[in-house]
Amino acid sequence: MAEQDIYGSRFTGRDLPLEGIASRLPHPPIPAAPHPQTPILPTGTSTVGLLGSTVLPSFNLHAAFAAVTYGLARYTDRVEGKDWLWPTSITANAWWNAIGTYVINDDLTIPEAWSRLDYSQKLLLGGVSVWGLRLLYRIVSRSAKRGRDDPRYAAVKKDERFWNLAFFSLFLPEAVAQTLISLPFTLSFRAPTQSGLASPPVTNIGGFLHSLSIFLFSAGLFLETAADYQLEAHKKVDYDAGILREGVWGIVRHPNYLGDVLVQASFSILLLGGNLLHPLAILAPVTNYIFLRFNGGNKEDESSRQDRYSKSDPLKAQQFKAYQQDVNSFWPDLKGLKRKWTQVAVAVGVGGMFAEWAARTLVL
Repeated sequence: MAEQDIYGSRFTGRDLPLEGIASRLPHPPIPAAPHPQTPILPTGTSTVGLLGSTVLPSFNLHAAFAAVTYGLARYTDRVEGKDWLWPTSITANAWWNAIGTYVINDDLTIPEAWSRLDYSQKLLLGGVSVWGLRLLYRIVSRSAKRGRDDPRYAAVKKDERFWNLAFFSLFLPEAVAQTLISLPFTLSFRAPTQSGLASPPVTNIGGFLHSLSIFLFSAGLFLETAADYQLEAHKKVDYDAGILREGVWGIVRHPNYLGDVLVQASFSILLLGGNLLHPLAILAPVTNYIFLRFNGGNKEDESSRQDRYSKSDPLKAQQFKAYQQDVNSFWPDLKGLKRKWTQVAVAVGVGGMFAEWAARTLVL
């Protein structure tokens, strides 16, 4: 049986009682008479139509960015260009779908396009911007200091066929992953009506989910930032210092990736609390986790470090092996949960939650 037949009311907007629709739509409501060129879709749009009108343009955007970046990376012989693209492409996609498409297609000014967003959408756009700009700054500054390509890519570039295959083996697959990870932004900004209709009803716990999303975003961003700062400080003391196991690096071996997973999950939870989470958008945090845990993040980093240490630094190789035995890779064990820096991350999450509540209640 087709997916639309099973979940017809979720994806097409049919068979929903009219009196129940208004309470499910984002607030403030979408203008009743949008410009004829507006990208807002008819409420009866099928899943296939929704994919073609929102996800396909998103993929085209990411693929175009990937093609340009591939050309520049090949010219400079630096594969890490794709790492620069990761936060840039996702953040640019969010801004295009939230603001750019309405400015270009509907002749709105930027303030007008911004004002049509509801509170959850504004938080979402602000959150992905903070995440993307911070990560981009980290990647660019680290690359500039290093002055050469990321050591993780040294081995793959030894294959003389590498650059001829790299677009299809590295750059394009990451464009697909970026498209899926961008689903919360693509769907909630380009198809807010359909997202509101398809979003699971969570009226009774919407406030809790909203606060949970702020907590996860704050704690996750802290883990990412603290991990980068502590690693840089460790290298400044002695570039050839041993494996860093203190601070957030004592919680798990990849606190930056853990933080990223929490941040990306917070976006979907924020939309769920605001009745804007289309079921397709759930693919975003799942894809991000799989990519970081089993593909380009965790797995790639550990494999590269093991290979480099075993060839050039036997002492570090031993330290890294002991580190792997003592500290979990991605999710903290009970010992990791008890560490001081875990408690600090929780405190930052709670602080972010109350700061957002205060700003929303007292200022906005």
